[in-house]
Amino acid sequence: MRDELLVSTFMTAKVQSLSPDDRLLAAALLMRSSHFRHIPIVEDGHLVGILTDRDIQRCTPSLLARVSPEEYNAIFEETEISRVMTREPLKISPDAPLVEAVALLREKKLGCLPVVENGKLVGIITKADMLSALLRILETAQVTR
Repeated sequence: MRDELLVSTFMTAKVQSLSPDDRLLAAALLMRSSHFRHIPIVEDGHLVGILTDRDIQRCTPSLLARVSPEEYNAIFEETEISRVMTREPLKISPDAPLVEAVALLREKKLGCLPVVENGKLVGIITKADMLSALLRILETAQVTR
C-alpha cells in the first residue's frame, strides 16, 4: 500500500475549471450544479488561481442588504472571476506523497490543493478525497489483521 500513497492515487482527475475572464455567474452555476466548493481557474492550460464558495460569498452583498434584485444579479453577471479568485494558490504534484498534501491542507487550513504537473492542471485533491484515502487505509489495515 505504501507505493499507492501518492496524491495521484486519490486526487480527482476530471476537474472542471473556468477562465479568469469568466463571470461569477458561471462559477456560481457550476458550483450549484456540481456541488463543488472549489474551482481551479485556468488560462492556456496553466493554473492561475482558485475560486471557492467562500470567495463568492465574501464579494456578494447579504440578502438582507438593501440591494435590488437587479443590482444583486448584476454583481454575478458583471464581475470577472479574476477580481475575486485567489491568485497563485498553493499546489502540489501528482507524485507527491499523500502525507505532504494532508500536512499542507491541515497547516494552511485549506479545503483543496490543485494538482499541477509541468505547469498544467491535472487534478485537484480535497478534504473529501482525504477522507476517502483514510477510509481505504483503515479498511486495508483491518484486512491485514
